[in-house]
Amino acid sequence: MKFSKVVLAAFLGTLIALVINFFIKVGVVSSMISNLSKSEETSTTVKPNSVLYMKLDYEIPDRTTDNPFGAIDFQSMESKDATGLNEILRNIENAKTDSKIKGIYLELSSIPTSTATLQEIRSKLLEFKESGKFIVTYGENYSQSAYYMASIADKIYLNPEGALDLHGMASQIMFYKHLLDKLDVKMQIVRGPNNKFKSAVEPYFLDKMSEANREQMDKLLGTVWGQILTGISQSRNISVEQLNQIADNLETMFNAEKAKEYGLVDALYYKDQVLDELKGLTGSNKSINAVTNANYAKSYKDKNASKNEVAIIYASGQIFDGKGNEEEAIYSENLSKTIRKAREDENVKVVVLRVNSPGGSALASAVIGRELDLTKAVKPVIVSMGNYAASGGYWISANADYIFADATTLTGSIGVFGTFPNMQGFLNDKIGLTFDVAKTNENSDFGSVAQPLTEFQYNKLQEMVVKTYEDFTKRVANGRGLTQTYVDSIGQGRVWAGADAIGLGLVDQLGDMEDAIAYAVEKANLANDYKVTEWPKQKDFFTRIMESVNNSDDKLDAAMKQKLGVYYTYFQGLENLQKNTGIQARLPFDMVIE
Repeated sequence: MKFSKVVLAAFLGTLIALVINFFIKVGVVSSMISNLSKSEETSTTVKPNSVLYMKLDYEIPDRTTDNPFGAIDFQSMESKDATGLNEILRNIENAKTDSKIKGIYLELSSIPTSTATLQEIRSKLLEFKESGKFIVTYGENYSQSAYYMASIADKIYLNPEGALDLHGMASQIMFYKHLLDKLDVKMQIVRGPNNKFKSAVEPYFLDKMSEANREQMDKLLGTVWGQILTGISQSRNISVEQLNQIADNLETMFNAEKAKEYGLVDALYYKDQVLDELKGLTGSNKSINAVTNANYAKSYKDKNASKNEVAIIYASGQIFDGKGNEEEAIYSENLSKTIRKAREDENVKVVVLRVNSPGGSALASAVIGRELDLTKAVKPVIVSMGNYAASGGYWISANADYIFADATTLTGSIGVFGTFPNMQGFLNDKIGLTFDVAKTNENSDFGSVAQPLTEFQYNKLQEMVVKTYEDFTKRVANGRGLTQTYVDSIGQGRVWAGADAIGLGLVDQLGDMEDAIAYAVEKANLANDYKVTEWPKQKDFFTRIMESVNNSDDKLDAAMKQKLGVYYTYFQGLENLQKNTGIQARLPFDMVIE
């Protein structure tokens, strides 16, 4: 009797949990549909004398996400603006000739995204200024990234109690050697021949940067910082030397008055004063008609009926083998299928591959590269590099007909490595676990973390890495019309900024996505008879709603990203370690100018 009561209680508990889970899902779906409906209602019509309002306080993706949970604030359960670079640029272009848009208002504080993305938006805003319409910015504080963007504005306003952070760039790398020593864990590392710049493995066996890595980082930081200072200098008519002096002395970090004194901002205003300025600029005596990026994007309808397609294929994130979530990473099966569909589609006349990847699996990169080679044989393939197109990201780019990069794109990193932990000391001596094995062949236990690699096993791995590096440099040499010896001399894992890569022959031209599209149109002889399509094709909203509700990873990732903010990168890095199988062609670091 007691047993049956326990079983009944367990059954009822499970049933109640299922019912509660069902209603929670229904509630989330209802909330999201309600928020979407409200968004649609307020975004279909742009009123006269409107202002395009941009608050770029998030990590800007290349493409607006089709993940419903990606646009939800989990604290308020309301929709938030998470417009992608594609729609931001399109919005600015449309606003330039839209008679209902009087100007752009940028409310900036911090923009946690990489420099190349900032440069593309900034360049587009500079084009917008040619229309004669205004750009006004306001910040309670300005981070370096936010100020770099703000510097193009006609008027820059800073809160009187705020600060303008201008302190230069630094790259701080965490080293694990002493921690691993304490845990008695030895990381067995295999690198390509003379891949001294492939610094992703250094934290495991060093406690500071190698001379090669320091040389690489100094050059890279100097180039990117020089681009930022040149942009600010030209917009604000302040010399690069003076800007560096302000940064060295932290002149404006704690003193808003100094920011105004040096001409970095035009006035110290509270927000109500800025809003009064906007009312004057738009001729409004009451409220300001502000339209957000997300809503303005929905108000635009592309009526182009051309059958000739310029297919933009997005390749964003770290590269992994197999299938997975295309929003967070590149998976070889997913991307290969998309490329294949574009190749076989008779309406697609040219492909623009938008690469924003630090690399990853060498095997996955080769699989994707093969599909691109097949596509190039039947139609042009043009590459547009975003923030990163390094290691595996460069592997898939190298054989394109033409390569565009931003001046601050991190590219190159032509090198490979593998890491294999030996946890025998930790398992045996630290926590008291021992292992024994029965096997049929000499190396049946290859890959076990409970013992070190034998000399034979290590040498086999080294052979594999050497071959992969040879394949990599050969691919680059063939794709770029260079000798393999030369590619090796600028390779060895070294990362280059786009501004330096062009002189090395790794890219053809400095330019953004629009430049790549214009070149693609010319290459395919499309004149004015074409339309731009984006791949992979996005699923309809309700399909994604149901997929996301049933996929706990989508909700967890979105919530973790909001909760951790800038620290999400570290969490994601640890998570990716579990997926890094086989030989890696991956960038050793991320770079954001905060």
